[in-house]
Amino acid sequence: MTLGARTRHTENEIRDLFAPQHTRTDALPDPEPLIATLAGGVLEVIAGVREVDQLARWLAEDPYRALVVRANLAARARSARAQSALRPTYAIRSVHVSHPADGVVEATAVVATPLRTRAVALRLEGYDARWRATSLAVL
Repeated sequence: MTLGARTRHTENEIRDLFAPQHTRTDALPDPEPLIATLAGGVLEVIAGVREVDQLARWLAEDPYRALVVRANLAARARSARAQSALRPTYAIRSVHVSHPADGVVEATAVVATPLRTRAVALRLEGYDARWRATSLAVL
């Protein structure tokens, strides 16, 4: 091979090279602090005091889009009632974590606010040496 020679890669090879790479659980940090942070951040997004973009690095595309929709609906509801966005006061009551597969965590965080208690369910998967939420639900 001479200098300047280029290797041709197929489209699939290029996609595989640049796609997110799965990471094993033992190469990832403890997920509990991220679970608690994401649970609080999601409630702040719904309350209208945090931008969804601030959580984007930890969310896969589907949960990101779903959270954008939920935040927009909550903003419209506040607007119809002429309410301003207020920072929620909350306490993480508990975090429950299970490891159904290597590089995968399924968790729930119970979050108490003065008016109600909510559960935030998350599925985190290890990609590129960090956790990303691939599924998210606020109950």
